[in-house]
Amino acid sequence: MSDKQNKPFILVDGSSYLFRAYHAMPKLTNSSGEATGAIYGVINMIRRLLKDYQPEHIAVVFDAKGKTFRDDLYAEYKANRPPMPDDLAEQIEPIHQIIQAMGLPLLCVPGVEADDVIGTLARQAEAQGIETIISTGDKDMAQLVDAHVTLINTMSGSLSDVEGVKQKFGVGPEQIIDYLALIGDTVDNVPGVPKVGPKTAVKWLQEYGSLEAIMENAEQFKGKVGEYLRDSLDQLPLSRELVTIKCDVDLDVTPETLNRGEPDNAALREFYQRYEFKSWLSDLLGEQAEAGDDNGQAEGGDKPAYETILDQNAFEGWLKRLRAAELFAFDLETTSLNYMEAAIVGCSFAIKPGEAAYLPVAHNYSGAPQQLDRDNVLEQLKPLLEDPRYPKLGQHIKYDMNVLGRYAIALDGVAFDSMLESYVLESTASRHDMDTLALKYLGHKTIHYEDVAGKGAKQVSFDQVDIESASEYAAEDADVTLRLHRTLWPKLEAIPALAKVFKEIEMPLMPVLSRMERRGVKLDVAMLNKQSKQLSKRLKELEQAAHESAGEPFNLGSPKQLQAILFEKQGLPVVSKTAKGQPSTAESVLQELADQGYELPQRVLEWRGLSKLKSTYTDKLPEMIHPDSGRVHTSYQQAVAATGRLSSTEPNLQNIPVRSEEGRRIRKAFVPEKGYRMLAADYSQIELRIMAHLSGDKGLLDAFKNGEDIHRATAAEVFGVELDKVNSEQRRSAKAINFGLIYGMSAFGLGRQLGIDRGQAQEYVNLYFARYPGVKQYMDDIREKAREQGYVETVYGRRLYLPEINTSNHTRRQYAERTAINAPMQGTAADIIKRAMITLDAVIEKEQLPIWMIMQVHDELVFEVREDAVDEATKVIRDNMVRGAELSVPLEVDVGIGDNWDEAH
Repeated sequence: MSDKQNKPFILVDGSSYLFRAYHAMPKLTNSSGEATGAIYGVINMIRRLLKDYQPEHIAVVFDAKGKTFRDDLYAEYKANRPPMPDDLAEQIEPIHQIIQAMGLPLLCVPGVEADDVIGTLARQAEAQGIETIISTGDKDMAQLVDAHVTLINTMSGSLSDVEGVKQKFGVGPEQIIDYLALIGDTVDNVPGVPKVGPKTAVKWLQEYGSLEAIMENAEQFKGKVGEYLRDSLDQLPLSRELVTIKCDVDLDVTPETLNRGEPDNAALREFYQRYEFKSWLSDLLGEQAEAGDDNGQAEGGDKPAYETILDQNAFEGWLKRLRAAELFAFDLETTSLNYMEAAIVGCSFAIKPGEAAYLPVAHNYSGAPQQLDRDNVLEQLKPLLEDPRYPKLGQHIKYDMNVLGRYAIALDGVAFDSMLESYVLESTASRHDMDTLALKYLGHKTIHYEDVAGKGAKQVSFDQVDIESASEYAAEDADVTLRLHRTLWPKLEAIPALAKVFKEIEMPLMPVLSRMERRGVKLDVAMLNKQSKQLSKRLKELEQAAHESAGEPFNLGSPKQLQAILFEKQGLPVVSKTAKGQPSTAESVLQELADQGYELPQRVLEWRGLSKLKSTYTDKLPEMIHPDSGRVHTSYQQAVAATGRLSSTEPNLQNIPVRSEEGRRIRKAFVPEKGYRMLAADYSQIELRIMAHLSGDKGLLDAFKNGEDIHRATAAEVFGVELDKVNSEQRRSAKAINFGLIYGMSAFGLGRQLGIDRGQAQEYVNLYFARYPGVKQYMDDIREKAREQGYVETVYGRRLYLPEINTSNHTRRQYAERTAINAPMQGTAADIIKRAMITLDAVIEKEQLPIWMIMQVHDELVFEVREDAVDEATKVIRDNMVRGAELSVPLEVDVGIGDNWDEAH
């Protein structure tokens, strides 16, 4: 071993950490459903060791397949061990491959265990005076500890030297073998002395010194434990031999030959991409970049060629190239993420991978070079950007569309959006932002905004970033967007149904949402201010009432104080605990306690609900009104919800409660322009109708085709009464069953909702399935189909992947099965309303109708309609929404008109 360094020789007990990582880590999977938890746990431990010790000599040791000499000694050795779980077995080979790609020696020696290989190498190193650190969680390894051998538990970070072993076990390393023989090992099926645990073994060894001495004096041990010892005398030598680590294994390597090699970065990049270890991939790419190995490649593998456009000739050259291109990537750089406030600072283009340009127009820091005039640039870009004959591509290009709209440029001809390509391809992926996608699909670490603009309080707006840095950042955005498209679009094309969802739903919807967002929603500020005052008064009353219930004042917003009041002072039952083992005060817990009749939880729940309404809506909405438009402008997110539903942010207009009086009062503050009315159009029971279509159940199909009240019809079927004899309680129960079952509600959940016992609720479920056998068949079939193919689909072919549908974890698998049932319905409903929005927008635009689509809330569309066009608008909207899908049952749309959103709802 090299004399130039005193770094320790590292021996990693891979087999020990394999099982520990599997059980310690959550059931992680990548988006393809491959298990990754054990891979992550083991490799993370090794990465930490490498960082802490920077070893030059190291080996990672695993058990080899097949029997060992211990099986020959004792046929029952490890006989009690259950078979390795499938989702762990599938991770072993990837772990081995990644370790080897890291440049680390990997050892699997047949006929012996990893412990024996480690023991042999440790003793060889010791003979050469080399310090050795063994990374393990196995207690048996304590027998190897001496002045030159130390154990480290990388999961806990604890070190065990000779003194550490004594403190942990009560005996020194030299007595560990005897200690293990006495207590035995139920996991490995090593027989010890019955009823002798660690305390007794330590006591005997401290008194007699060794196993031999204990056996020689066996007759002196009193009582039942003495009998057990004497009965075990014949097998104790075998137990001792089984737990003794063999330190003379014939190996073809030595500590000196176990060198840490150079990592195979290409292989590591492939592994990290496949298993979606994004932070490791980012670290790897960052290291490569520092080493001069650029991971952003142009065509042919050359370094990217990015240009900064500072003069008219260069700009005109790029305009000519853009017009001649089959497709070009386009991206704006601005001063704000808020499209209503953002000022354009520059724009970037890319035509082929590795070639891009940045055109700065408004960088105004001290010493900034002369730039082309923004107004003149936009005037020259306008014909190109507005012409649908020139196909464009962007990453979340709806933002750019909104910003350009404020500069009187109607962006058209947007053919692709890499964010939406990723979303349609794999909606269950956690994020679809450029940085994440570049890592995942290109193995490329992008320049982050913070890298050029700074972080935290020191961050500057983009117009203050020096043009050289800005150019590299912005040009890369366009380049990476183009490269992502070239990677993602072939994947979508390979699945025609998904390509159709992308082309016919998501892309056409984008300009519709853009127009909705820029139109915004008008608010009655005076009404919201009045509501804020009313809520403040009510919150104070609730706070006082809660203090009275508690018998003392406390902060209702403090979970810790509430926890002490509820569970320590009042002694309420603990429904569930937090990850740290403390009684939970989550909303579901408080609701359960309130349902049991406890007063304080009910008051806290009401206080929380009203407090959220006040802070999120009545206080905040007036502050979000744009000074120029006088309206609130939300952002509809297309690439968030896995099922295809839209979500609304800044502000979230989809979460205003409709059932509470306070929520309805907030909706009253959403008003139309003078001379207009509010029109709300809502699909009636759309998911139940989709269930009828998907299941083909005759009973459900007939009920909808005959225009029956579906809940009344279900009640008549389930409770065996005439349709006109169904009472309100039976209808309520049927409604709970109808909606509960499509959301995967259990009999327990249904019983809780209806206030009946589980047995009675199960009877209702059984009756429902007996009357609607097609529904039961559909649920069974879709679960099985999901298990076979790993995903479910909407009527239109949108996919929802279910990586945990076959997991061994019962809770996670059940959730995936419930999702398999509900997602096709919820996703189809999302597709239907999106198709309706596209159609309606086209009709409104074509016929120039005095109608504005201003909000989408789940199954509802909200419009502003000129007063004299209400009747025409009602017909146009209802007709086009009804034609949003061709199902086996008719769609119905409820339309309401009013002077505010609540009245129209």
